[in-house]
Amino acid sequence: MKIVLRVANMAVRAALLVIVAYISFTRPWPGAWRFGVVVAAATAATVQLLLWVPADLATRARLRYAFLLPYALAAVTITCSMAAGTSMGGEFEIQAVLAALTAASDTSLAAGLTVVALGILACEVMGLLGTGATSTLEHPAILIVTWLVGRDLLARQVKADQSAALLAKADQLRAEQAKVAALDERARIAREIHDVLAHSLGALGLQLQAAQAVLTTQHDDARVVELLAQARRLATDGLHETRRAVYALRGETRPLTDGLAKLSAEHQRRHGARVNFEVSGEPRSLPPDVGLALTRTAQEALVNTAKHAPHQPVDMHLDYADAHTSLAVTNHLGEDAPGDHEPELVTVDGGYGLAGMRERLLLVGGTLSAGRNGRGWTVVARIPR
Repeated sequence: MKIVLRVANMAVRAALLVIVAYISFTRPWPGAWRFGVVVAAATAATVQLLLWVPADLATRARLRYAFLLPYALAAVTITCSMAAGTSMGGEFEIQAVLAALTAASDTSLAAGLTVVALGILACEVMGLLGTGATSTLEHPAILIVTWLVGRDLLARQVKADQSAALLAKADQLRAEQAKVAALDERARIAREIHDVLAHSLGALGLQLQAAQAVLTTQHDDARVVELLAQARRLATDGLHETRRAVYALRGETRPLTDGLAKLSAEHQRRHGARVNFEVSGEPRSLPPDVGLALTRTAQEALVNTAKHAPHQPVDMHLDYADAHTSLAVTNHLGEDAPGDHEPELVTVDGGYGLAGMRERLLLVGGTLSAGRNGRGWTVVARIPR
């Protein structure tokens, strides 16, 4: 589109030059030196136009001939301003105006002012040589107004270029943001799948380990069958949990209290350990990510409880405080646990547990603490309101 506009601009300028030259040279000759001024004006305008056509249409040519533009425009403005002061070449004022406009919009501030000043000086010289006072006042005023218009056009073009650059940067920023959002979503999905599998497979591994122990040490087939049945139920529950994870990724989560109550009941049924679940404060709606982070923390804590303190009672306390929402899971280590024993919070993947819980809570602005509490081990997740 820009090339078309440039070609149209050059075509209009060429047509104007032909018309002005035709009108001027078909008039009676006023005298040899005045005729020479008109010839010089026509020659300068033609050379400037021929020189700038390739420079305006091709980048390489523009870089090659750009330094010549102020000189060519100065020559055109001087000669055409002088020709405009003659009875034969008055129409060359148009070419002087076009040259001044180009100098103001396509060259530096100093170059543009110099070109206009030289045109005004040439006009005044012609006035001293016999041109009427009207020309010596009117032509300089026209050149000055033309220069101001050219500077305004240049400012508008600069502003348009800056706006285009800002729009391009905005588009690039939006593309980068979309890319980051896609990566965050992938990380979220990967983390959710990992948590679901860590919880389900961790519990399933404990059941299979128990079945193996009973089969090799006690040879209790009935008990083995029961444990395998529980393992099958765990696999089914894991599938359901995966589906619930998909719903959670879509923002479709059940109320936190209901989810934790179900986790407590399932843990008690699977492992024969009493779970005391309590809620304090006024329950409120939580963002899906917050509820999911607390749910996964409870799941991880219960899996580690079954691993490191099987059959021991567990206390789970959900607190809706004014400034935060917190979840504390405490399991008793048993009478035979060493005093310095601190169970490592890991699951079947060999090390995700505590670090994974802390990472998930950090993503929603929460914190995690874990450590011995008397004869128990307490995991506390806290998320600001």
